[in-house]
Amino acid sequence: MKKWTGLFGSRTAFLVVALLALVGVLMVSGVQPYDRTTWALEVFPVVLALPILWATYRKYPLTTLLYVCIFLHALVLIAGGAYTYARVPLGNGLADFFNLSRNPYDKIGHFFQGLVPALIAREILIRGQYVNGKKMLAFLVVCIVMAISATYEFFEWASALALGQGADEFLGTQGDPWDTQSDMFFALIGAATAVGVFTRVQDRQITALSASEK
Repeated sequence: MKKWTGLFGSRTAFLVVALLALVGVLMVSGVQPYDRTTWALEVFPVVLALPILWATYRKYPLTTLLYVCIFLHALVLIAGGAYTYARVPLGNGLADFFNLSRNPYDKIGHFFQGLVPALIAREILIRGQYVNGKKMLAFLVVCIVMAISATYEFFEWASALALGQGADEFLGTQGDPWDTQSDMFFALIGAATAVGVFTRVQDRQITALSASEK
């Protein structure tokens, strides 16, 4: 028990530093974003998630893997909000390197939109013992991710109807008629990555969490 207390103590310090860094980046991004409405819409999930993660850390801590992925996803959202997805410098660099006709940064965002919810779904389903069988678990995780991705596209549609031309920066379609479909495809790739690449790491960390709770 002492071993796990020490381990999670150091982990808590690491997470607090990461939290403070994320809050600092969030505040800086809001000083002079390219489009204030787009910034607010893009960083809203971050603003919503941080208090929830803080409030549930003691009673329902997540794996370190999941916290790290949430941190990276938050950075992607904040950068997209500050510059708008069509103007993020990283995306411009990727477009030049791969000779693309548009800034692909939004696809990074949708990849994480698949990766992070998939890891969250896996963790909840495994720790709650809601699903028996690895194949059924993987299937349900992917289904949950695709449902979330579709719901987000509905949200973008509603924003476009409400804001009219003002939603262009938020949607970030850049004239691509297949933007919605490709967004969901990249979310699917993110979910497949979570299931296919990170399963063993996450399972080990879930086992460690369960042992520490006991």
